[in-house]
Amino acid sequence: MNGVVDRLLDLLTTTGIRQYGEEQVSQCEHAFQCAFLAERDGAPVTLLSAALLHNIGHLLDDAGDRPALGGIDDQHEELGARLLLDAFGAAVAEPVRLHVAAKRYLCATDFDYFGRLSAASQRSLELQGGPFTAAKVAAFDAPPYAGQAIRIRLWDEAAKLPGCETPRVEHCRAMLISAVRDYAASAAAATGLDNGSL
Repeated sequence: MNGVVDRLLDLLTTTGIRQYGEEQVSQCEHAFQCAFLAERDGAPVTLLSAALLHNIGHLLDDAGDRPALGGIDDQHEELGARLLLDAFGAAVAEPVRLHVAAKRYLCATDFDYFGRLSAASQRSLELQGGPFTAAKVAAFDAPPYAGQAIRIRLWDEAAKLPGCETPRVEHCRAMLISAVRDYAASAAAATGLDNGSL
């Protein structure tokens, strides 16, 4: 259990020291800032974990530090969600998977949001398919975890400040361990209920 958390934090604090695309922060700084903003807003531990790990997929591929400049959509949201699902469950993995779709949704439904996107985020939006159509907006509203993904997007755009002080590794380790334990306990309880109904 703790091994999964240690591997994720090691990825953030080693590979994550590289620059976050064209932003003025590293991947690691961006992740910790997102988690800090989520915690400040009173998010539950699953959403705190998703906020911290929403871009972990960027650290899993070999597309380089700035794939968008090369015209590449690295689909980091899918990579990250697959990595997180077994240890954290859908409550963490799904907001991670949906956070790019949430950007496309917000750009279609909130003109002010598009204006708050960094230049780099506007460029990656084009590679990700641009703002949603009306039909895709309606479809995005339906699935579970869409609201959580939207919250991550709002923190995401605010989490690009050079030199911002945030809680660091040990604080985040405790948070992630709590999320993994909660999921393991709920999965065990669900299995027990299933066995009891046979």
